[in-house]
Amino acid sequence: MSPELISIAALVVAFVIATALSVNMGVLAFAAAFLVGRLAGGLTEDDILAGFPGDLFVVLVGVTYLFAIAKANGTTDWLVSRSVRLVGGRIAVIPWVMFGIGALLTMIGAVSPAACAIVAPIALNLAARHGINPLLMGAMVVHGTQAGAFSPISVYGTIVNGVVEKNDIPGSPLVLFFGSLVVNILIAAVVFVLFGGARLVRADRARRAAGAGAAASGEAAPAEGEEAEGAGVVGLDRDRALTLGGLVVLVLGTLVLDLDVGLMSLTIAVVLSVISPKACRKAPSEVAWPTVLLVCGVLTYVAVLEEMGTIDYAGHAVADVGVPVLAALLLCYIGAIVSAFASSTALMGALIPLAVPFLLDGSIGAIGMVTALAVSATVVDVSPFSTNGAIVMANVKVTDRDAFYRRLLTYGGVVVAVVPLLTWLVFVVPGFG
Repeated sequence: MSPELISIAALVVAFVIATALSVNMGVLAFAAAFLVGRLAGGLTEDDILAGFPGDLFVVLVGVTYLFAIAKANGTTDWLVSRSVRLVGGRIAVIPWVMFGIGALLTMIGAVSPAACAIVAPIALNLAARHGINPLLMGAMVVHGTQAGAFSPISVYGTIVNGVVEKNDIPGSPLVLFFGSLVVNILIAAVVFVLFGGARLVRADRARRAAGAGAAASGEAAPAEGEEAEGAGVVGLDRDRALTLGGLVVLVLGTLVLDLDVGLMSLTIAVVLSVISPKACRKAPSEVAWPTVLLVCGVLTYVAVLEEMGTIDYAGHAVADVGVPVLAALLLCYIGAIVSAFASSTALMGALIPLAVPFLLDGSIGAIGMVTALAVSATVVDVSPFSTNGAIVMANVKVTDRDAFYRRLLTYGGVVVAVVPLLTWLVFVVPGFG
């Protein structure tokens, strides 16, 4: 077996082990990078470690550290509670509020699973309290966190745009961001209609009509927002105000001044820690270290694949299908299927380089292809086997958890089957030729 095939086989085995045994994919990738690089590729340890993504490591640690502080001092609770209070008594708006909060958190830099972990517990408690379909609420949270996940200052956006730049592929961070945003909004709208949103709208109308009738007859009506509260009132103290100010500084610094999001996040986190050491002392342990290990391990292995020539080998094999537009569709489905059972974050770094050969020859529009791949590999995170889907499963308030698992799995399967085809038709086919 050639070194290229050995390296691909090792990647497949790592994905299977990670899925079946719940072993961190990053650990497996580091081990595979060492064994495959040394034994099959003839690389030295220095060659292998040269592929470690130090800049991305800083981004992941910095962003998750800052949001750990925001969660610890109640800033995220304040954001959520204020948003929920704003809907008044309109229960049908709550799923969209949760969608919007998830999108906002990832848009300004939170890792998607971290944002999901912040929003999902509150959202699913609200669903149980107000009779909202938990599948509707869970899907809205996950699609919300994916909607903002490709902003230029987000972790996903940084990964994809970095891979695009490294491979000298034409790219557009804004097309990537808005492509994912629009696709997830449209999916959320369909989910809202199919899974009980229309019933919530009718119930809200009936409630308002009853309230108007009660007012006309002189009876006391429920206070506006009384039914929709459910998140607890959280005050804006000094620490939360400073954290909100830090998040604003982060957004302005990265978007306006083009400063590094990782270093900015770490700097703001350090300032907050010095000001309030007691409130922030547990934040380092709350950093998403499994995600950091996952991403850095897989990207290190991808660098080994590049050094061995495997990326070119696999890319040309896909291109040799003979019809580039069909090869593009196959890559979208590969990304969706594998990501539904493994890591979207890890997969994006491995998939895009596979498309490089036919992207560089101009037969497929690079911007559309990258967008289709990115969306296909992340929108399927509603699968109960993915991190976000698992968070929803862990926090759902139902008596029959197995039944909910089957419903979530079925919904995830529909997304895997349908969305890659749609993204291919929208983003890839118009740029073909």
